[in-house]
Amino acid sequence: MKDATSVITSKFQTTIPKAIRENMKLSVSDTISWVVEDGKIFVRVKKNNFLSYKNSIKVGPGDTQKDIGLAKKLNLERYR
Repeated sequence: MKDATSVITSKFQTTIPKAIRENMKLSVSDTISWVVEDGKIFVRVKKNNFLSYKNSIKVGPGDTQKDIGLAKKLNLERYR
């Protein structure tokens, strides 16, 4: 991949070039960290893998109608 450049704005923001975003498969929810070592800047990507939390909370079967009724009741109480 060739070098890619971006401009730093007056608010010290920059855009990750499209070629970099596509190559690294970046998405909106991803996080990047900036590391300075020996006068060089390294940008590291931390993927926010939502599916890694699958099955981390155990719950039983729910009752949708009961939950809707409870939500309506709590909403009404809030305005009394």
